[in-house]
Amino acid sequence: MEGNVMRRKVRGFTLVELLLVLTIVVVCATVALPAMGGLLERQRAGAAMGALATQMQLARMAAITYRQAVILCPSRSGIACDAAEDWSGGWMVFLDRDGNRQPDSAGDILRVESAPTSRTLQLLGTTGRTQLRYLPDGRSTGTNLTISVCTGDGALLGAVIVNNAGRPRTFRPAAPAACPG
Repeated sequence: MEGNVMRRKVRGFTLVELLLVLTIVVVCATVALPAMGGLLERQRAGAAMGALATQMQLARMAAITYRQAVILCPSRSGIACDAAEDWSGGWMVFLDRDGNRQPDSAGDILRVESAPTSRTLQLLGTTGRTQLRYLPDGRSTGTNLTISVCTGDGALLGAVIVNNAGRPRTFRPAAPAACPG
């Protein structure tokens, strides 16, 4: 009878094997998380720059289409322009029919974009430039406008630059740089 005894083979993991696998997973996650955070922040910066450039193109096209001055400005409320150069809270595009640089009615507001970025990113405009104004021919008035996209600790991730012809372009630094201003 001893020759006919079948041995049962136990399948599964031992507790030691399970703990070893969990330890390896935790170490890999600990190494990968900081890199993923930086990647996520760069992706959010790219999305913010793309949204800004798109809104600038919309404002330019609206000025040409309506044959009226159109303004893009930072706005947290969505009904009036903010007086600061901080675009982090959102922005709006509106027709400036009377040249007072504020929307006169809700019908003048063409688009409102509220807080499109993460809480850690800052969007800072050129000092002294709180608005981007397009003339009916699509040109931008005043000096070039640069809106820098920066981390909370002051590193420049990119920028959106508008020239006097009214054309926006995006820029990403090749090497780490400090946020201007």
